[in-house]
Amino acid sequence: MIGRILIVLSVMVLAYILGQWRRFSVELSLFLAAFSGAIAGAFFSTPPWTQILRHLAEGSFTYLDVILVFSTATIFMAILRESGGIDYVVRFSMKSLGKIRPLALLVLMIIVLIPGALTGAGSVSLLVVGAPVAVALNYLGISRPRTAAILFILAGLSAAAPPVNIWAMVLCAGTAIPYVGFELPLGLPVLLLGTFTIFALGWKREETGLAGEALEKIQIPPGMSWWRVALPFIVLFGLILAYRLWPFQMPVLGLPLEFFLASIIALLTSPRKLPFLIIARDTMARLLPLIATMIVIGMLQQVMTASGVRGLLSYVVISIPLVVLFILLAIIIPVSEGVLTYGAAAILGIPLIWYLDSLGYHATVAISGLSLLWPLGDGLPPTALIGRLSIMVSNYEGSYWSFLKRTWLPWIVITIAGVLMVVFSTRLSFLVRWSVG
Repeated sequence: MIGRILIVLSVMVLAYILGQWRRFSVELSLFLAAFSGAIAGAFFSTPPWTQILRHLAEGSFTYLDVILVFSTATIFMAILRESGGIDYVVRFSMKSLGKIRPLALLVLMIIVLIPGALTGAGSVSLLVVGAPVAVALNYLGISRPRTAAILFILAGLSAAAPPVNIWAMVLCAGTAIPYVGFELPLGLPVLLLGTFTIFALGWKREETGLAGEALEKIQIPPGMSWWRVALPFIVLFGLILAYRLWPFQMPVLGLPLEFFLASIIALLTSPRKLPFLIIARDTMARLLPLIATMIVIGMLQQVMTASGVRGLLSYVVISIPLVVLFILLAIIIPVSEGVLTYGAAAILGIPLIWYLDSLGYHATVAISGLSLLWPLGDGLPPTALIGRLSIMVSNYEGSYWSFLKRTWLPWIVITIAGVLMVVFSTRLSFLVRWSVG
């Protein structure tokens, strides 16, 4: 049986390598691996030939709820951006707090964290607020290389922040763990590590020659004000909190509907008329690679389960000495993200959480610790999505590796924090209890 499973696994790995060699996208390469694995498994009736299409179809709907969440959330942030709300917040913050450098840095950190936290994608943070925040950082005297490094780390942390964390959602869906209680285990480390990053990389003031004219690049539409920016967020967080405060009077609307209602409020409060359908269409076009990734990950996970590959990987994980496993997390988790993107959570994360849970480690805190490590892989080839976007929005023209070297200090601190959260997950379980009340 193990020999058959190894054959299927080898076929899937070779199919993925072939796809990358032919310069296919990560999504197409993962689909090729899933389809090839299903065909190879059919020779051993795992799954049977007649069930191949059914497993692929069922797998494609595995993360439908996750797709709905980050799709509606990204549309919400896109409306705020098109209305001029994001530019207004950045420019007003710099004019008001520019002379109080530590406070200005903290405000910019929060601005970067919010879009990724609401959508689960660090790339959305960069696409929505990356350019104006990069200008603001230049205004504060931070060079473009350091600006790119700050944006990369903060965008990665924003993807790990609550309420929407796609890695945690994938792990919870694959391990039958409720996606609840992540507010403090994720939120507190993200805020602390984000604060460390913005001060470690942005404290030193450098002469960039952009301070006098930087803010003039940020244009604000007439009529934009704080209440127009704040009201959609008040509605959003009000709906999220309402069913917790009044659980028997308020129905659970769900994040997709809550983001949609907040989008309508943002549309109505915009100082200029916005074409909702065009914004939604363009947003979904930009999200297509991420949506395709989630669909293909579901297919891959289904095929791996049906063919026994998932079980074999679980066995390999539990066979590694625990101390060695903890040490290897610092390497395996980021590298797997760089190769498989969100597929790494399904392939490696799910058996890892099963194993740790069986040993008595707290699954929710362990998932939170791993969620801090995966975003680092978004700066590693072959994907390097957040890394490449950070360079683009900051207008950094140096080599990619020279940019990546500037992230070494926060990278090490985040790695240590993530691994320690996994190792001491049981002792940190009080964070989950405080989150759920």
